[in-house]
Amino acid sequence: MSDRPRIAAIVTEYFDGSHADVIVTKYLKGFPTDDGFQVPRVDLVSMYIDQPTERDIGQAMAREYDVPVFPSILTALTLGGEELAVDGVLLIGEHGEYAWNEKEQQLFPRKYFLEQICGVMATSGRPVPVFNDKHLSYNWHDAKWMYDRMSGLEAPLMAGSSLPVCWRKPWLEHDPDKTIEEAVAIGFSGLEIYGFHTLEVLQCMVERRAGGETGVAAVTCLEGDDVWKAAEQGAWSRELAEAACAAIENKPTGRIEDHCSQPAIALIEYRDGLRGAALMLDGYVEDLAYAARVGDGEVVATEFFAQGHGGEDEDGPYAHFAYLSLNVEEMFLTGRSTVPVERTLLTTGVLETMLDSRHAGHQRLETPWLDITYQCRTPAPWRPTAPRPTGACLDPWPPV
Repeated sequence: MSDRPRIAAIVTEYFDGSHADVIVTKYLKGFPTDDGFQVPRVDLVSMYIDQPTERDIGQAMAREYDVPVFPSILTALTLGGEELAVDGVLLIGEHGEYAWNEKEQQLFPRKYFLEQICGVMATSGRPVPVFNDKHLSYNWHDAKWMYDRMSGLEAPLMAGSSLPVCWRKPWLEHDPDKTIEEAVAIGFSGLEIYGFHTLEVLQCMVERRAGGETGVAAVTCLEGDDVWKAAEQGAWSRELAEAACAAIENKPTGRIEDHCSQPAIALIEYRDGLRGAALMLDGYVEDLAYAARVGDGEVVATEFFAQGHGGEDEDGPYAHFAYLSLNVEEMFLTGRSTVPVERTLLTTGVLETMLDSRHAGHQRLETPWLDITYQCRTPAPWRPTAPRPTGACLDPWPPV
């Protein structure tokens, strides 16, 4: 038998351009990077697809690469046997016909999937690394349970967005010994769907500040004209928002207000006094950016590039997910998470509170449970080598 780690993919739906496609497919075909394709160093040996539909490509992909598709999570993890038979798990709970709640959150079964994965680990007496795509759950109770359960099993856990390991132009990364006074991340689209990515952009930057991360004390969501009024009242920095938007190449001319009639913002009060904001400018931009005022008063800004946004109508290898997937692969090989899962635990809690604030009439909500502390001084090992996607990472898939 090969000594390469064996990986199971547990996914909700697998269609062209889905999160299963832009991640799992790379473990079969390879990882496109600025320096060319990286050959997988692990073996994908099983799949479970919760909702195969008429647009499913997972079954055909599995047949092409001789990967069995199992009828349950249990059998995918045990390869049809009695005990855990894989060395790592990709948990991709994105897309599919799942209910929505009154806060406009889709109730993906990420916690349910992880509960079964952890059950197999526990009964087999062997913990293995798990990657959970995007935020941990739509609610804090489940997210914290996932974090605690994996910690109790001493199993490595990674989660989150591809944005923290995307291209940045100009390149910007804070000195972890430097203070940050205030920071703004710019995003677009739905508050839950892309609000999470915007929060991850903000958090992956501000966590690298003097003293490390100390947690979040309160969150307020505002929408419409109240967003601009809050800026006038000093609740967030219009200067930083404009600096971040200035870094975005693809945007219309004129004032933000002329193109964005329904802005939204999450005002984030960190426990150490840092003021953060996630400003959603749907209609004005289709890219993400970040700006901050550092300790000496200097304003710095950068655009976060993705190679496409992963939509169903886009072609290509979705190279921005390659660096995320390579960092996950590194965890499968080393048994150690390459980025702190506490980042995504915190952004999960902030995201839920932002939506709770909106649902409660845009109230300020205190968050004593978000007393999450961690430090991130070492960058992820796999990151782009260019300021934006290059021809190498945009090449078509290599021949099978």
